[in-house]
Amino acid sequence: MSFQDHFSNQSAAYAQFRPHYPASLFTWLAQVVHNTGLAWDVATGNGQAALALAEHFQQVVATEPSAGQLANAPSHPHIVYRQEAAERSSLAAGSADLITVAQALHWFDLDAFMAEADRVLKPGGVLAIWCYEVFATEPAIDAIVADYYHHVVGAYWPPERRWLEQGYASLAMPYPRLPVPELNMVLMWTLDALIGYLGTWSATQRYKEDKQHDPLPALRKQLAPLWGDAPRRVSWPLRLHACQKPA
Repeated sequence: MSFQDHFSNQSAAYAQFRPHYPASLFTWLAQVVHNTGLAWDVATGNGQAALALAEHFQQVVATEPSAGQLANAPSHPHIVYRQEAAERSSLAAGSADLITVAQALHWFDLDAFMAEADRVLKPGGVLAIWCYEVFATEPAIDAIVADYYHHVVGAYWPPERRWLEQGYASLAMPYPRLPVPELNMVLMWTLDALIGYLGTWSATQRYKEDKQHDPLPALRKQLAPLWGDAPRRVSWPLRLHACQKPA
């Protein structure tokens, strides 16, 4: 599978509007590993997960094939960014205590990545993979967003998106699974933040390129009477899968 860059064009917006993962996720990850020396954050995007991992690990190597995404990643003394594919990293064999993949596994050559993860992960190390689907607010708003997702930009989703919609439910993990906590991302968002987030969707960008038309102003007009001026609660269930390499 060759690298398909769906995000560089909107990488600045991605950094601004994509939701951040709950702090409890990274606390849990730091607790289940044997050591907190090195974490490899694969397909780091703009470094959201890497930045949180850096609060718990001595070093984080964050790899990402998109130069545009890396240009918007925050610097941190514990993070080393490298422009590399998930399937071919420069990490030494048996070097990582933890490997994380946040909202990105569906883009990988899965067999090649799993082989690379096995090479890089220490015995006793943990592989953790997570994703989130479409957010929820209240039924009337959710129905409008669902119509936009499926019927306005639906034809523009890459086929890999279907696996993410299932929460990676069919994912075969290479080692014994760990029991994982139930996690949710919860934010208070204005309508501007919501529209900014929808603009980071790869399907929105592909629709705009194909139609030479931005569908978001019409969507904003639909949502404005329901959303109002105040921030609203927006939530996503986080689908977490984790396994531990035998020591």
